[in-house]
Amino acid sequence: MNLSIVIPLLNEQESLPELHQWIVKVMTTHNYSYEVIFIDDGSTDNSWEIIEQLSVENPNVKGIKFLRNYGKSQALHAGFAKAKGDVIITMDADLQDSPDEIPDLYNMIINQKFDLVSGWKKKRYDNAVTKNLPSKLFNWAARKTSGVYLNDFNCGLKAYKNVVIKNIEVSGEMHRYIPVLAKNAGFGKIGEKVVIHQARKYGESKFGIDRFVNGFLDLITIWFLSKYGKRPMHLFGAFGVLMFLVGFISTGIIIALKLIKLYSGYQTILVTDNPLFYIALTTMIIGTQLFLAGFLGEIILRTKNNEERYKVSETTN
Repeated sequence: MNLSIVIPLLNEQESLPELHQWIVKVMTTHNYSYEVIFIDDGSTDNSWEIIEQLSVENPNVKGIKFLRNYGKSQALHAGFAKAKGDVIITMDADLQDSPDEIPDLYNMIINQKFDLVSGWKKKRYDNAVTKNLPSKLFNWAARKTSGVYLNDFNCGLKAYKNVVIKNIEVSGEMHRYIPVLAKNAGFGKIGEKVVIHQARKYGESKFGIDRFVNGFLDLITIWFLSKYGKRPMHLFGAFGVLMFLVGFISTGIIIALKLIKLYSGYQTILVTDNPLFYIALTTMIIGTQLFLAGFLGEIILRTKNNEERYKVSETTN
C-alpha cells in the first residue's frame, strides 16, 4: 500500500464529506493504493455517523472512535498503530490542510529518501495576535531547544516513512514534537516543505492561546526526556550528591571552627545558633532528596508497565 492518510478530528461533521471527496480525487488522479484512517477523538456531533457512512461507500476508509476526548496525540497514536502504508500522511480534518500537497510529500519520502517531511504554513490565515505571533515565538524556542530546525512545528500536515511512526511513542501532548521524537529515535533526514494554508471553512478552531503555554511546558519536558529520560540518576543523582557534599563539608567546617575557637579561648556561640549551620543542613537534606528522586526514577523506568492511554468504543472497516 502506498499511502495511509491519518486524520484525527473533533466535531468536524461539516468538513468530512468534502475532505473525503478531495482525498479520493487526489488518490485516483495519481493511482495510489491508499487507506484513510479517521480517528474520532470524542466528537459530540455527527462526525462518527458520517465516518461510518463514508466507510460503507469507500472500503479504503477506516474509522476509530474514542469513548471520550483524549487529545490529538492519543488519536495519532491509535492511527499510527493501524496504518499500513509505505508513507503515512497526517493532516487536520478542518480543510485548512490541502490534500493536493500529498503527491509532493509522498515523492519527498520515496524519491528523495527523507525520513520525515513537515509542512510549513508560510502564509497563514489565522489571527496575527492570538495565533501567528505566539506560534512564531514557540517555533523559535522549539528550534533552539531541540536542535531540529523547522519553521512550523505545529503544522498538522506531515509525511513519514512507515518505519518512523512504528518506532516513536506519541504520548501526552507531544504531537507537536514528533520531528524531535524521530530525531531522538535516530531518524536524521528531516525535511520541510512550504504548504498551502487555507482559511477555515466550517466551525471554529479547537485550540486556544493555552495550547502555546502547554506547548512550552511540553518543550521543557521533551528536552529533559531526550537528555535524561532513560537515565534520571545522571541529573538528579549528580545534583543531589553535589548539594549533599557542599552541605556536609560546610557543616564540618563550621564545627571545626567552633572547636578551634573553643580550645583557643575565643568567645564563641553554639553551632545551632549559627545561621550557616541551618543553610548547610538544608542543603544536605535537599541533596539527599534529589538523589532519592533519581534513584526512584531509575526503579520506575525498570518496572513500569505500559498502561492503556485511551479506550476505543467502535471501529469501522
